[in-house]
Amino acid sequence: MVKLVCTLADHGDDVNCCAFSFSLLATCSLDKTIRLYSLSDFTELPHSPLKFHTYAVHCCCFSPSGHVLASCSTDGTTVLWNTQNGQTLAVLEQPGGSPVRVCCFSPDSSRLASGAADGTVVLWNAQSYKVYRCGSVKDGSLVACVFSPNGKLLVTGSSCGDLTVWDDKMRCLHSEKAHDLGITCCDFSSQPISDGDQDFQCFRLASCGQDCQVKIWIVSFTHLLGLKLKYKSTLSVHCAPVLACAFSHDGQMLVSGSVDKSVMIYDTNTQNVLHTLTQHTRYVTTCAFAPSTLLLATGSMDKTVNIWQFDLETVSQARSMEDQLKQFTEDWSEEDVSIWLCEQGLQDLVGIFKMNNIDGKELLNLTKESLADDLKIESLGLRSKVVRKIEELKTKMNSLSSGIPDEFICPITRELMKDPVIASDGYSYEKEAIENWISKKKRTSPMTNLVLTSVVLTPNRTLKMAINRWLETNQK
Repeated sequence: MVKLVCTLADHGDDVNCCAFSFSLLATCSLDKTIRLYSLSDFTELPHSPLKFHTYAVHCCCFSPSGHVLASCSTDGTTVLWNTQNGQTLAVLEQPGGSPVRVCCFSPDSSRLASGAADGTVVLWNAQSYKVYRCGSVKDGSLVACVFSPNGKLLVTGSSCGDLTVWDDKMRCLHSEKAHDLGITCCDFSSQPISDGDQDFQCFRLASCGQDCQVKIWIVSFTHLLGLKLKYKSTLSVHCAPVLACAFSHDGQMLVSGSVDKSVMIYDTNTQNVLHTLTQHTRYVTTCAFAPSTLLLATGSMDKTVNIWQFDLETVSQARSMEDQLKQFTEDWSEEDVSIWLCEQGLQDLVGIFKMNNIDGKELLNLTKESLADDLKIESLGLRSKVVRKIEELKTKMNSLSSGIPDEFICPITRELMKDPVIASDGYSYEKEAIENWISKKKRTSPMTNLVLTSVVLTPNRTLKMAINRWLETNQK
């Protein structure tokens, strides 16, 4: 079930974009302002609205840590804001002064992309605020952009309908016509998938456009083998142009908003429509899922933002029957194990595991000793990584069988969090666990292995409240 929990009606004109951090919601509008709200009670922050832009604000996005907000405007600038006090950190002027339509941060917060009406896309150094690289599409305005979850690719969409894929040096790897009448939005699912090619880590990409369609693509890339962009399917549910699309944080749901005033929520695996929301009275221009709570925001030309809450039953509906069965790792086939290895970045071991007929039961019984003696894996680091991944899998199985939502589990301890905090990589951890991690290890993210841009830890009060509510419900 999806329930409307709040309607925000503070903007004086069309709402163009909304974005979540772990504790805040940002919205922007044709009225030239950006507004910030607390997720704990949806009240507007004291330093909101943020005012600087002299024309319409088209897009806003948070850095992964949530400490910085970027907004871009027809005035040709992208502004970086301190979300804690509303002060401007930098004003980035688009080369040529063209109206900036879209912006997004890289997963490690090191770069910010901005796309403009003249077809240029600029990659900024998000620490020095200097231009890092520039690129340009052949035709049309840039109206959509998103980084791949591993940060190696940037995908842009143009008003002429082209999807263009760039590498991290802003070299164009691929471009093709995706939507005949123009693209309006695109988004990556953060969860890697297996697509039958063991040499690639694959991600789903959704795009939508003026042709009334949402399309699903499979994107994969390695420096050795290059890029693959494969069309997968089309969702033709809306009866008018689709202006926005977004994946949920766990990749299980996809949402789209349209000129037909409706919001559609899909099961990503089956592509069935789970819910249709029709409360907006004008075009739906934007939609976004919260990263750690079961919330969805939708914005419209009716000047409002609706906040929707999912129950856990709805989230479980968004898992296909196959996904439910695969929770029981003991039942995995040798092929399932191979897929799991690829998802963990261990594709080099697929051949060894197949040669030794490792299925689900065998996988769970592997130890460092058996990996060395029986499977002849010489690298100590590789053996340790396999064992660590198996332990994580066992813990996840335990959490699934106990019914604990995975977003409530600390990635380090794999236990229910009591005092969750947000690190600069954008992930939530148990406070004591991440503090110990930082003090005893290098300043790298436990989730991405990238260097943490800051050791500041921010309390995730919204997640803590959700955990407490879940405990109250399940301990009765």
